[in-house]
Amino acid sequence: MITVLFADDHEMVRIGVSAYLTVQADIEVIAEASDGSEAVELALQHRPDIILMDLVMKEMDGIEATRLIVEQWPEAKIIIVTSFLDDEKVYPALEAGAVSYMLKTSKAEEIAKAIRATYKGQSILEPEVTGKIMNKMRTPQSHHLYEQLTAREMEILLLMTQGKTNQEISDQLFIALKTVKVHVSNILGKLEVHDRTQAVIYAFKHDLVN
Repeated sequence: MITVLFADDHEMVRIGVSAYLTVQADIEVIAEASDGSEAVELALQHRPDIILMDLVMKEMDGIEATRLIVEQWPEAKIIIVTSFLDDEKVYPALEAGAVSYMLKTSKAEEIAKAIRATYKGQSILEPEVTGKIMNKMRTPQSHHLYEQLTAREMEILLLMTQGKTNQEISDQLFIALKTVKVHVSNILGKLEVHDRTQAVIYAFKHDLVN
């Protein structure tokens, strides 16, 4: 059972999404928050598998809530669910530690799929978000951290940009799951990022994806 905390300051949104998720056999909404500060408190109290986080809320916004949760609980898997696609929301949310980014215009079924995928270790980004990363986050540098990656590490990084889980990478490359985990850890270290999502962002930012 995938446990979920849903943070949104609109009660009707919480009711609608929670009602759909509740009837899913593998998903359970264990707590709801109406603002960012409550989301932080409930996240650290319940440690849910997935946190659905709105961005614009009273008291504390979703970006700050995401940052505080990840600082105190680095393993947290947070999915942003918002109406906003502007740069001032997308980049800070991902940099704060969000794993996936969905729009409220998404169907409830798509949000459920994103929950399952994120739970498995994938990063689900709206196509518009991926486009922003590709088009606007490419900045020239005199020295590139990715130059430290081995050919195998680069291969695995590119599979990560496709949303592949460690197990899927293991199966595709015919290498042990433990070996994949070591490579992923090395990739994060060499790129100086904290998680898979930031590694994927780095790959798009530096035009490593064909």
